[in-house]
Amino acid sequence: MKLRETLYQVLFRRKNEDDIDDPDKEKLARVLNLVDLTALGVGSTLGVGVYVLAGNVARIEAGPAVVLSFVLAAFASALAGLCYAEFAARVPRAGSAYVYSYVGVGEFVAFVIGWNLILEYVIGTASVAKAFSNYIDALLDYPVKTTMTYLFPMNVSFLADYPDVLSFSLVILLSIILAWGVRESTMINNVFTVVNLLTVFTVVVSGLFKVNLYNWSIPKQDIPKSAKGGEGGFMPFGWAGVTAGAAKCFYGFIGFDSVATTGEEAKKPKRDIPLAIILSLSIITFAYCCISSVLTLMWPYYDQDIDAPFPYVYDKLGWTTLKMIVSSGAIFAMFASLLASMFSMPRILMTMAEDGLMFSMFSIIHPKFKTPLLATLLSGLLAGIITALLNLEQLMNMMSIGTLLAYTIVCICVLILRYKNDPDSDEFVKNQVIDEPETSSGFFKVVDKYFNLSNVDNANKETERVATTITVLYICTSVLFSFVTVQHECVATNHPWCDGNSSAFQPGCVLNTNNATTLFKQGCIENSIATYTSAILAIGLLLLLLLLTRQPQSNKKLSFKVPLVPLIPCISILMNVYLMMKLDIITWIRFSIWLTIGLFIYVLYGMNNSAEGIKRKGEPNNSRSSSAEPIHQISSINL
Repeated sequence: MKLRETLYQVLFRRKNEDDIDDPDKEKLARVLNLVDLTALGVGSTLGVGVYVLAGNVARIEAGPAVVLSFVLAAFASALAGLCYAEFAARVPRAGSAYVYSYVGVGEFVAFVIGWNLILEYVIGTASVAKAFSNYIDALLDYPVKTTMTYLFPMNVSFLADYPDVLSFSLVILLSIILAWGVRESTMINNVFTVVNLLTVFTVVVSGLFKVNLYNWSIPKQDIPKSAKGGEGGFMPFGWAGVTAGAAKCFYGFIGFDSVATTGEEAKKPKRDIPLAIILSLSIITFAYCCISSVLTLMWPYYDQDIDAPFPYVYDKLGWTTLKMIVSSGAIFAMFASLLASMFSMPRILMTMAEDGLMFSMFSIIHPKFKTPLLATLLSGLLAGIITALLNLEQLMNMMSIGTLLAYTIVCICVLILRYKNDPDSDEFVKNQVIDEPETSSGFFKVVDKYFNLSNVDNANKETERVATTITVLYICTSVLFSFVTVQHECVATNHPWCDGNSSAFQPGCVLNTNNATTLFKQGCIENSIATYTSAILAIGLLLLLLLLTRQPQSNKKLSFKVPLVPLIPCISILMNVYLMMKLDIITWIRFSIWLTIGLFIYVLYGMNNSAEGIKRKGEPNNSRSSSAEPIHQISSINL
């Protein structure tokens, strides 16, 4: 029992949010204002999503309903963004969801989220660099691809076709720029973001002259047989296609949370960070909806180019000059997105290293540039190697799952802290005795407690335990509901007829016994058990939401609070879990491998070197002397 209690205390030891905002620990320069933060959020997000993702999802997943996919992904991101904004108001320190979960849940969950965010930014940097490289290479008629494929072909199924030296060079160059200084790199990002928005405006206005509403209602018989066009119309692949597209479109919104990592560099973090998150998400969503609408109205969805849709469409329309203008803007946009992705990556490492959960060398701050120099250069080197060895499809498949999990944890933290017993805000609650109605049955006591029939107005230890229990039950029910619903979804599929003259194995084909000339169409099979199970779980979710609504909340004053708690965080948790369930099994396997590596680091290093753990033991924190020193010495690097 003692060992179990000790392990629980280690895994779930939490930081006090009031101890985190310590001015004596500030080492980064506070130079970022609201415009800088908003530009960072827009620049980190409005890149590959606009110039690559819209055409990709339209052709493969959703058709013209890609607009709805972007709206659904934006809604999920906006809900999570509100939760990020509240935490930014609570915890104005670099670290994003990592610090938020350290305050709200515990150290182990915080490490998992921090390790997850490292994956998000490394893969995000690598994927943007790869898309950037492919875009430039395509405009120059693929000289890099042709040369490197001839000289250094890589015939390995899980690697790219060739080592991409162009993307590797881009990442290393930007790592040096970021190591140079925050003020300089932010000015570059602001300029590129303005160019990006002007390019989006140019694309939308020019596309209005070629809008054809017929492209949103193409009948099935008008779709070429060689094209994958589904059933035609606005939603050719059905609602399942829209939701699958939303899971992929979520990639286009990854990055707005980079604003939350700037808590130590923002001039007014409690005011500007929540505003910057909301402003950047609004701008991004509007841009995505406009771009995807114009793209699918200008040209049929089934004939979109999945790598560079706008240059392809402009070629078809004969707009050569506009093609060059938009391509130039796309290069600026992806450069800004790449810069913003790399901006956040070393700061997560730095914050975790300061807390003792990662190797101490990542917390070194350069005395002149005031940036985490080694964390920036080493993380850039890792991202450069990954982008050189993997292709874009493999990189994009790893992006969404980590981010969705991080968003889910942030929403859970908001719920936990909102229902937390906070004696600092109302001292009388600390010693308040709640009069319970005398009943002869324990059942009525449980009902009274969970439905708050006594109408307790202020949070206390008892209501905190009840709210935590309800939250855990809601999470488990959301996972079950999402899993059953996704498994129950079905898309009608077409299968080719088997070649009767061939003796070779032909997977996925159907024997043609009736000499049919059209493809065999396999319809959906209804499963009544899954339908009833989903309905029961949905009722359970509503009941748990009602119970959580009845519990009293903390009265602590914040500069920004999520409205409609617990509704917004609960909806966000459900949507995030649902989108995670839409991802393929290979993505889950790769993600599990990454988490296993992180678990070994935490058990072998972080658990014993945790600054929070050492502080609680009352031992001197020799290895964390950096907390008291304003600047690390470069010569004292050690693991």
